[in-house]
Amino acid sequence: MDFSLNDTHTMIRDTARKFADERIAPGTIERDEKEEFPREIVRELGELGFMGMMVPEEWGGIGLDTPSYVYALEEISRVDASVGVIMSVNNSLVCYGVNKDGTTEQKERYLRDLASGRKLGAFALSEPEAGSDASNQRTIALRDGERYILNGTKNWITNGSSADVVLVMAATDKGKGAKGISTFIVEKGTPGFTVAKKEKKLGIRSSDTVSLSFADCAVPAANRIGAEGDGFRFAMKTLEGGRIGIAAQALGIAQACLDASVKYAKERKAFDRPIAELQAIQFKIADMATNIDASRMLTLKAALMKDAGEPFGPDAAMAKLFASHTAVESALEAIQIHGGYGYVREYLVERYLRDAKITEIYEGTSEIQRIVIARALLR
Repeated sequence: MDFSLNDTHTMIRDTARKFADERIAPGTIERDEKEEFPREIVRELGELGFMGMMVPEEWGGIGLDTPSYVYALEEISRVDASVGVIMSVNNSLVCYGVNKDGTTEQKERYLRDLASGRKLGAFALSEPEAGSDASNQRTIALRDGERYILNGTKNWITNGSSADVVLVMAATDKGKGAKGISTFIVEKGTPGFTVAKKEKKLGIRSSDTVSLSFADCAVPAANRIGAEGDGFRFAMKTLEGGRIGIAAQALGIAQACLDASVKYAKERKAFDRPIAELQAIQFKIADMATNIDASRMLTLKAALMKDAGEPFGPDAAMAKLFASHTAVESALEAIQIHGGYGYVREYLVERYLRDAKITEIYEGTSEIQRIVIARALLR
């Protein structure tokens, strides 16, 4: 398995790094404080091709491999994890799902605009009583001729209030459990579809996380993705790829922690010498770097397996599990290295901790990742 960067990977990484440093970084603190969605930045990411990186060119994407996506998403998340998760959801969940299982008509109508960044997507699986137990869907979709009538509530939906298109999982036959769930493409502005509560969050504050409400919301039957009852399988397969995206996001946060720690350790003096000369600090930085490198290898391994058409679910779970833990631990160590300065917003590292924690929770908690890994080993 070759983990080296080819010319395309290098170009994508460098382009993402330059855009992140020059365009995203200047307003990161202000957007975090104001909980301001980075609409113009998302539009520019679309112009770069970063909102549909793995979508074929015929459908508006740039047709790159998954490692290219990992390198780009790491660089974006290194500067602003909020922008990273917006990009991740649109790429890993929405574009991937429509491209893989959507009809030609659905791709023509939705995928082209989603992949080019002209429109933004969201993925609505979680509910108040269906988080880790995603098969327990209370949102109902009843067939009525050539349409379905949706009723229910979704929560924790990233991009929810800003999205033009939402992939919604709903029960079409409650009696069949997981095999009675279907997926629908719902457009913003559809009567009966409203944005409800916006969450006040610890981190990733400039990405919007909301509840969505469906009250007698009529969706054309032509907007169902796949067959009736195929929605749970669709969601689980889509989330496997999504976990690679979240691993890359966590990797970016962890790398930012390391970069900040190295810089500060060289500048800060204690006892008349830089704290970088203290073994206690050196050990923290060494452990951080080792775990980040291991996280990157796990993430790229899952990405390469995905592109090779091999079963990659357990590997994606390992990547997300380890990278998210590394992000949180790296943020804690970065704060410790910065001392009191790490506890104030001016030095950024407190935001890295706030942003890092969610990577252990969304798109499958760390506990769910361990279940996925163990079941694969023990089956």
